Amino acid sequence: MARMNPQINAGSMADIAFLLLIFFLVTTTMDVDTGINRMLPPPIDPNAPEPPPVRERNVFVVLVDAQDRLMVEGEQMNITRLRAEAKEFLLNPDNDPNKPVKEMEYIEHLGEIEVSRGIISLQNDRGTSYEMYISVQNELAAAVREIRDEVSREHFGRRFGDLTDEELVHAVRRAVPMAISEAEPKDIGGR
Repeated sequence: MARMNPQINAGSMADIAFLLLIFFLVTTTMDVDTGINRMLPPPIDPNAPEPPPVRERNVFVVLVDAQDRLMVEGEQMNITRLRAEAKEFLLNPDNDPNKPVKEMEYIEHLGEIEVSRGIISLQNDRGTSYEMYISVQNELAAAVREIRDEVSREHFGRRFGDLTDEELVHAVRRAVPMAISEAEPKDIGGR
C-alpha cells in the first residue's frame, strides 16, 4: 500500500509570517530626520515702510564656493579661524571704524548695554558640499552662542544654556541677536 504524503496547512504559515511582520514593525525604531534649528523671520508686511539701508561696515560677508573654499571679507580663510573672526567682528572690542556700530540700549535685567548692529551675511555656491555648509553654519552659530554665554556669565553668573527664566533668556537674546542672513545659493565660482 502506498504511503500518503501529509499536507502542510499553509494557512497557519501565512498567519505566523504576518505576526512576525507586525512584531518587527512594532519593535523597530525609525530614524527621525533632523534639521538646523533656526527660526525663520516673520513674513514681510506689505504695508511696512522700507527698511533703512544697512551700512557696509555692519556686514560680515562669508562666502563658500563650489570647491568648499571659505572666503571671509574677500580673503580666503580656514574654517578653524571662522568662529574667532566672527566673534571679533560682532564684539568690535577696539571700536574699529571698519567693524560694526555698537549702540547703547537699555534692556530689562541687563541695564544699559552695548548692542552690536553687526550682521553676518552667508552666501554659498550651489555646488558647496552639505558638510561644508553645515560646518560654516555651526561655526557662525557657535560664535553667537559663545558671546551669549559671556554676557550671561557676566550678568547672571551662569551660561546662557543654563538660564531657566524666560525673561533672562529674552534679555540676553536682545543683547546678542542671532543676526545671520542667508542668501539663496547661486554660482559664486571656484569650479
